[in-house]
Amino acid sequence: MQILTPEELREKFKDPWIAPYKKIITMVDNDLVEIVEYHPCISGSHWMIYQYPRTSKLVIKAKRDGNRHIYLTKTGKTRISLKASLNAAGIEEVTVIGDEVKVVHAGLAGAGVGAAMCRGMADGVKRVELYDLGGGSKIGRAAVITPKLEKVIIGIDDTDTKDEGATWTLAHNIGVELSKEGFEYLDHLIVQLYPQNPYKTQNCVSVALTFAVKPKTKKELIEKIIRKLEEKTLSDKTSIAVFNGILIPRELRKYSIMAKKKLVTIDEAEKVARKVGVQLIEITGAQGQIGALAAIGLSDDVEEAVKVYQK
Repeated sequence: MQILTPEELREKFKDPWIAPYKKIITMVDNDLVEIVEYHPCISGSHWMIYQYPRTSKLVIKAKRDGNRHIYLTKTGKTRISLKASLNAAGIEEVTVIGDEVKVVHAGLAGAGVGAAMCRGMADGVKRVELYDLGGGSKIGRAAVITPKLEKVIIGIDDTDTKDEGATWTLAHNIGVELSKEGFEYLDHLIVQLYPQNPYKTQNCVSVALTFAVKPKTKKELIEKIIRKLEEKTLSDKTSIAVFNGILIPRELRKYSIMAKKKLVTIDEAEKVARKVGVQLIEITGAQGQIGALAAIGLSDDVEEAVKVYQK
């Protein structure tokens, strides 16, 4: 076994068939680990999304967004039986040790190169344990070690007025600012709410921003978002909602779909938030809590998020 940092790996292996992943992030929530990988290819990377759930029982589900892979996994170890074409790549182990996450990948031929060298060269990787290099017809196996992070989803609503502003762009720009300040800004999702809402400015949408953070920096992230919104919002109804975790509670998703179909009250939003453990924070007013909470509930379902329901 060889233990190498990404820098050492890049220096040692310069073969033309190695295409480094751009970045790898791992977020932990009890016995669940969400792995986010930025693949060097775009549509070509979908092959991995098909293979991994077929091959490994540790992979609960997998999806692709552009060149970004998102694997929801459970911790543990499993034996995988690699078969060319049918089950060519998968995960053998997902372990959380202290402040690190260890994921053991295995694959045949090119998938083995991806398991060992390509992932090991990615940003976000602390080190890689190379067991078998792969390539040709050989098996490649490697453990990719990354920092243990946590997932934080921030719902934002009511930052504009009927005359100016746009919540979706303001929220995104705040996410970009925070990424420059060291926070991992993962996603931005627009959630369509009830079109007949009499309080809307126009399109009636709210926004969910997703971050991967070190456990000790969650409070700092929230405080920075509050300050930035206090400085930039144009509305006297601005609020945020804060959720820490990987799986969206069913009760919260149910609330979000309701908020797309009918008018919801602040009391209803507060009741659901208490039940599912979401923190509601007024920035300039309480009205925004309704949409901010609804944004979180559909932050993992882009198709449902943008859907419009009409009477």
